[in-house]
Amino acid sequence: MKSYQVSFFDESQRLAALSRLKDPLEELKKHIDFEMFRPILTEALRTAERKSPAGRKPLDVILMFKALIIQRLFNLSDEQLEYQITDRLSFTRFLGLHIGETIPDYSSFWRFREALAEKGLERELFECFSTKLEADGVFAKAGSIIDATIVEVPRQRNSREVNARIKAGEVPAEWDDDKRVHKDTDARWVKKNGVNYFGYKDHIKTDAGTSLITDYRVTVASTHDSVVLRELLSEADSGKPLHADGAYTG
Repeated sequence: MKSYQVSFFDESQRLAALSRLKDPLEELKKHIDFEMFRPILTEALRTAERKSPAGRKPLDVILMFKALIIQRLFNLSDEQLEYQITDRLSFTRFLGLHIGETIPDYSSFWRFREALAEKGLERELFECFSTKLEADGVFAKAGSIIDATIVEVPRQRNSREVNARIKAGEVPAEWDDDKRVHKDTDARWVKKNGVNYFGYKDHIKTDAGTSLITDYRVTVASTHDSVVLRELLSEADSGKPLHADGAYTG
């Protein structure tokens, strides 16, 4: 097999080809200055001052935030997010990384997302993001698509009595701290197409023309799809097509 000598221009030529093929992430960067999120992220995720310069430096909050956007857009697990960023040049360009630079591991993405949720920032950042896209006229406004997806979590092995208490909003007092950590008392069961699922449900509203998410709600799995429909719709949807499955009839 003929050997190949890597050229200094290889990366730039490949990136130019991606641009010519209309890389959607590059188009997104044209509309969003992600630095606008830095003050919110930095202040909310601020940690105690480091006592020593030794050790790994904190990961850039903008890089991590953009990685979560990739995760949402392409529906990736944390492990797949790390793999796809490593594998795809369009992803590394969007994140501002170059070949040879260190890519955060999947556990870093999980910790960052958990920190955002703990601080209650997800909704604030999402609305700021959507407002900017709206102001720039990115949304096609040709209608909306609403759908719900079940998100499973590890199934609980409890007695019927304990399950009844949990369903009533009671956490068994006899559980020690270690057991409580491993028990999800918020998730609920639901049967769909004859199959039982345990977990939560993502109710997603997307712009029909661009497939960008415009609103969302998270409920327990047992919540019927139609329950959150009114919450997801607004005056802006009046007179426009709404695409949904039979669960939303009526």
